[in-house]
Amino acid sequence: MNHTTQLPGHRAARADGGAGPAAPPPARARARRRPASTQWAAWAFLAPVTLYLALFYAYPLYRNLDLSLRNYTVRSFVQGNAPFTGMKNYRTVFDDPTFAPALLHTVVFTAVCLLFQYAIGLALAVFFHQNFRLSVTLRALFLVPWLLPLIVSASTWSWMFNSDSGVINAALHAVGIGPVNWLTSPSWSLTSVVIANIWIGVPFNLVVLYSGLQSIPASLYEAAALDGANAWQRFWRITFPLLRPVSAITLLLGLVYTLKVFDIIWIMTKGGPADSSTTFATWSYQLGFGNLLPAFGPGAAVGNLLVVAALVFGLVYVRVQRKQDAS
Repeated sequence: MNHTTQLPGHRAARADGGAGPAAPPPARARARRRPASTQWAAWAFLAPVTLYLALFYAYPLYRNLDLSLRNYTVRSFVQGNAPFTGMKNYRTVFDDPTFAPALLHTVVFTAVCLLFQYAIGLALAVFFHQNFRLSVTLRALFLVPWLLPLIVSASTWSWMFNSDSGVINAALHAVGIGPVNWLTSPSWSLTSVVIANIWIGVPFNLVVLYSGLQSIPASLYEAAALDGANAWQRFWRITFPLLRPVSAITLLLGLVYTLKVFDIIWIMTKGGPADSSTTFATWSYQLGFGNLLPAFGPGAAVGNLLVVAALVFGLVYVRVQRKQDAS
């Protein structure tokens, strides 16, 4: 007589081909269940970021666009019943006599600050890349302007540029040069805020470009030196080309930061005298909050012009970066 040995927890197979032991769930079914849980976990991690972007970026942009397309007054701003005016606020901005000077000052302020911040930051990054004895200490000291609150930096530069008691005019007097009305002269006010903003922005360029230099292999410089290349040739043929990706993102971020600079200009000159240092950022604030009868719509329209400018340059950067990656 044959006896069938049956393991605990399993059913013996029937002679007529019936159901045998319970088979484990197929691997394909398990694979379908895992992605579902993984997808929910991914959405859980993305939810805080999505909520943050929606509350502090998407909604303010929507409100600013809505402000620029309606005729808001103080009363309608509170009650929310402003009439729709379409592009009227933008036409008001374009027809305003302040538009052309503000546009010119914005372009000059942004271009000059970017040029000098990048050039000085790159020179300092190359200098500190030599790793001499006090390089770490001096590099830390150069970060001070970037770490200080902007109101402190702007107030310090206002004191330094003071026509009567400023240290800059005192230094000019020591070398036989007469005093300059840095903050009260239409010829010098824009120059003053440009100098202050360059001083504040150099450390950012230094940090980013120095990190880019760290990624360049030292063997390239050694091979170039063996081939007889001097310091300038090594910089122009090795350093500068290999820093292009880092330089591009540095200039893009610097452009966005410089376009929206408000506090430095407002604390030092308030956009004056006679609108000689007014940019789109300060003009937008003046329209919206600087008068007894605020013009919320035109002020929002000027702010949207800054947003569009930053967006255009961002799209140009993305397009150029894709072309470089494809090549």
